[in-house]
Amino acid sequence: MLSVENLVKTYRTGDKALNAVSFTAPKGQVVGLIGPSGAGKSTLIRCVNRLVEPTSGKVRLGDLDVTALPRGALRRARRRIGMIFQEYALIERLTVMENVLSGRLGYTSFWRSWLRRFPPADIENAFRLLDRVGLTEHADKRADALSGGQRQRVGIARALAQEPELLLVDEPTASLDPKTSRQIMRLIVEICDERGLPAIINIHDVALAQQFVARIIGLRAGAVVFDGPPDALDAAALTRIYGEEDWTAMRKAAEADREAERDEAERLAGLA
Repeated sequence: MLSVENLVKTYRTGDKALNAVSFTAPKGQVVGLIGPSGAGKSTLIRCVNRLVEPTSGKVRLGDLDVTALPRGALRRARRRIGMIFQEYALIERLTVMENVLSGRLGYTSFWRSWLRRFPPADIENAFRLLDRVGLTEHADKRADALSGGQRQRVGIARALAQEPELLLVDEPTASLDPKTSRQIMRLIVEICDERGLPAIINIHDVALAQQFVARIIGLRAGAVVFDGPPDALDAAALTRIYGEEDWTAMRKAAEADREAERDEAERLAGLA
């Protein structure tokens, strides 16, 4: 379980990016983190694994106080936290398989990793992960030969290769088309359910978050202004998070997208 307690991040300029943020995420729960640009979503995710150092507060993963760890112990703790990036963060010249195996670098000796000689068990597991994300036939392709959706699937498999206890996902669909975005979100949610993984997903697409995640946290100016199930995210809650907008029109557009997806699925089922 992830527990965030009164997390604060204040920059040297005096700007407060996070203001006493608190929440818990139990095993298997996928939390969508929404809010306007500059609300603190990316800062929160990066404070959880201390890519950004919080000013105060605590982050606990199970019985481990991540915020209290010295550097050496922090490096080991980060093996327990998988990160999936918006821009994929793949090594373009390496193959899909090599990128997935890079998720095991924290467990592998320097010379084994330098020579790319990973234990057979790691290689077998990498093949299983590639099968799970639908990329088995692309194992020997270079990463720069893949589409955006395929690259994101490699990023998911690499994060899972760490055998994490938590997933942090930073805008996984920002560079993807709507259909691929739904496929990636569905894959992340299914994997978290299968493995009992809590996940925090920073996502701009409110309708997509409502469609897939079990819980939504809304940030504004670094503070939590909404925390609840997707169906409780009404016009009043959206206004607290984002300000005034025609939320009825947004909902109609989102429903039209979902209907189009259902129609396409039914059409493909009829062709099968």
